[in-house]
Amino acid sequence: MFLSMIAAKIRAYLRYRETVRELSRLTDRELDDLGLSRSDIQYVARTHAA
Repeated sequence: MFLSMIAAKIRAYLRYRETVRELSRLTDRELDDLGLSRSDIQYVARTHAA
């Protein structure tokens, strides 16, 4: 049980980092097309990873 909880936390963190990396690669124009700004990236990544 404990190991599966740790594994889930690690997977969530990896999803968070991947989302941040992908969104950070977008231009400001592309982010605007999605309705996001650079300051929204971490929030969106946390929401996605949860």
